Parts: sequence; C-alpha cells; structure tokens
Amino acid sequence: MSLRLQIVEDMKSAMRAKDVSRLSAIRLLMAAIKQREVDERIELSDDQVIAAIEKMLKQRRDSISQFESAGRQDLADTEKFEVSVLQGYMPQPLTDIEVEDLVVAAIASSGAVGVKDMGKVMAIVRPQMAGRADMGKVSALIKARLGG
Repeated sequence: MSLRLQIVEDMKSAMRAKDVSRLSAIRLLMAAIKQREVDERIELSDDQVIAAIEKMLKQRRDSISQFESAGRQDLADTEKFEVSVLQGYMPQPLTDIEVEDLVVAAIASSGAVGVKDMGKVMAIVRPQMAGRADMGKVSALIKARLGG
C-alpha cells in the first residue's frame, strides 16, 4: 500500500473513532499533499509524500520553538501532537553510526578531498537518507569530515 493510501485510510479510521485532533492533523497533511498535486499536476510518489511530511515537520518544529518562547504552551502542545502524528508516516530513522557510515562511504566513492566537494557528497547521501536523518546534522558531519 502506498503511503498516500495509508494516510487516507488513517483519516477514515480517525473519522470513525471520532478522534478530532488526529483527524485534524491528518487533514492538514492531506491538504498539503493535494495542494502539491494540483500545483504540479501529478500524483505524488511515496518519496514526494515523505518530502512534504518533512517540510511540515520542519514548520511544526519552528512553530513549537516560537510558541514556547512567546509563552504559548497551549499552541506548542498542539504543534507537538501534530509532529507526533506526522512522525508516524516517516521511515525508520537511521542511527548516528549508520549516518556516519553512509557519509564515510559517500566521501570515499565521490573522491571528495575538501569542503569544495561537499556538493558531490550531499548528492550521494541525500537520496539514501531522505526522511531518515536530519540533513542539517548530516551536512555538518560532512563538513567536519572534509575539514571545514
């Protein structure tokens, strides 16, 4: 079953269970998916759905920090719940050791020798880690490995 169909089924089960908060979070996700499909006139693949979820997760995390710094814990809690729902659709995250192993292998296979070759390494690593690792941390790790 594709990820998109799984989300639709989860939305239906949330409706049946009258789980309003979960239903709301899933509807936000479906709206983002449908918006992208309409804009690009395509049906999103699982990888593209994961990219949309990653974008939403990043937005939610930014919102959480903003709400907490403004003293709005009620809004931060809502965002945290949405993060937990969205996180359920993401693939199993890689461990730090797995990330490091992939980075070392990518550096070796690309022949990168300095920070100027970081783009080559990122091009190899990004498809392998999509949705499974924080790319900001991966980028910092690559930069450190390349002597930046």
